[in-house]
Amino acid sequence: MIYITRKENFNAAHKLARPDWSDDQNLQVFGKCANPNWHGHNYQLFVTVKGEIDRETGFLVDLKWLKNVINEHVIDKLDHRNLNLDVDFMKDKLASTENLAIAIWEELVPHINSSNAQLHSIKIYETENNIIEYFG
Repeated sequence: MIYITRKENFNAAHKLARPDWSDDQNLQVFGKCANPNWHGHNYQLFVTVKGEIDRETGFLVDLKWLKNVINEHVIDKLDHRNLNLDVDFMKDKLASTENLAIAIWEELVPHINSSNAQLHSIKIYETENNIIEYFG
């Protein structure tokens, strides 16, 4: 079994706030992240796939193909967008990085697992100190 990771970057705005909570309760729980005027991050996304190397090509997957799948199904929808308002696969979800990682997994798994590889993990660096990893 071999593991390959593709890194992509995107910038996005969001806020953490539950619509069923008061502004005070959102502020108490989510702090500055509940700012009504949003805030943003320069995210780093790491998509790791796993599987066996194809004997004919020497590849697990063609990395250009993997890049295209990630860009088409995730990055093009996220980059320079508002996670709360603009991203179809985040609709009706609290825009935490944890929920974002799960949503990205759900977007990619049908495309990647139909190839020679399987999706292994989604890792998102929200900041240099805040990192979320999801294994499905």
